[in-house]
Amino acid sequence: MMKLDRTINYNFGWVLFIGLVDLVFLFLFFLLLSSNLILQHGISISIPVSRFTLGPQSNQQIISITGGAVPAIYFQDQRVSLEQLGQLLDAAKRKDQSIIIKADRSASYETVARVTNAVLEHGITSVALAATPPQ
Repeated sequence: MMKLDRTINYNFGWVLFIGLVDLVFLFLFFLLLSSNLILQHGISISIPVSRFTLGPQSNQQIISITGGAVPAIYFQDQRVSLEQLGQLLDAAKRKDQSIIIKADRSASYETVARVTNAVLEHGITSVALAATPPQ
């Protein structure tokens, strides 16, 4: 009887490596889906805490108000004056968009009220003030 020898040696270690890489990708996918991390682009502000918060809103625009000595108003991540905000709100009303006002904790109540009044004066009735849930 004649014994046949292989001319090519097969290494099956790569099969285990592919399975390990597959498990790592599944683990990363699971972590990304199960995390509570939601990235929000825009202006960095410190929002007040409230037990009563809204869930995700569809078809919405965000107005950010910064605090400090000179408060600033941002609409779609662009700094605007209160007069310019009115024109942008007319466009948002035509698109039937709701407005979420994100005001910094140190923003004056008067500034928040002026922005809220401007939104309501332009006929947008769906207005909400953003807050963070308590930890």
